[in-house]
Amino acid sequence: MKKQVFLAALLSFYTTAAVFAQNLLTAQEKKDGFKLLWDGKTSNGWRRAFSKDFPAQGWEMKNGILTVLPSNGGEEGGGGDILTTDAYSAFELRFEFKLTEGANSGVKYFVTEAENTGGKSAIGLEYQILDDAHHPDAKLGRNGDRTLSSLYDLIPRKNIAAAFKPIGAWNEGRIIVRPDNHVEHWLNGYKMVEYERSSEAYRQLVAISKYNHWKAFGEAKEGHILLQDHGNQVSFRNIRIKTL
Repeated sequence: MKKQVFLAALLSFYTTAAVFAQNLLTAQEKKDGFKLLWDGKTSNGWRRAFSKDFPAQGWEMKNGILTVLPSNGGEEGGGGDILTTDAYSAFELRFEFKLTEGANSGVKYFVTEAENTGGKSAIGLEYQILDDAHHPDAKLGRNGDRTLSSLYDLIPRKNIAAAFKPIGAWNEGRIIVRPDNHVEHWLNGYKMVEYERSSEAYRQLVAISKYNHWKAFGEAKEGHILLQDHGNQVSFRNIRIKTL
């Protein structure tokens, strides 16, 4: 019996240690110039959109995981969107995320907070995070441009079966914005979307999207990176960035 208790305690120790080992840069990432965008423990470097403070509720930081807590399933949820205090122009962003069934969220970039959104989510280019099978948004928009890893409401992702994992598994997302405005979305090692920001083709897509009334949408020189609270439980970890 004592042996079983000891083994259980040992397993718990190593499981906990493995969890807290998250949110660390590898030697190669340090060499390549990456830095942690979230330290795994505090709200340092983050605040609520349209505010100077971090939300008092709606977000949880526990065991190295940053979680949007479930609420009403609507924009701004129970705590509101959070964004980086710093702004970025050309960068490579890497992050891990985990969906719950029917969940909706997103990672937005080039967020300036210049637009009056009437209490809705801050405006920015969005890497869509969605349970395509169980959330109705996947069937809206045009040609699947609101599905997981798509450029939300603008460009549908590629359908690469090997890129997708079951709900509840951790996924790795990547957003790359190069100095020449070439942008890529990656999911679990597969390139899902690429486009040229500010190109004529891009502007034509904006003109037929929900963003058509925002002047020069997504074309700011720099902007904040945002994690969306859409009222559903979604978790993040290992958020790191490299400026290009």
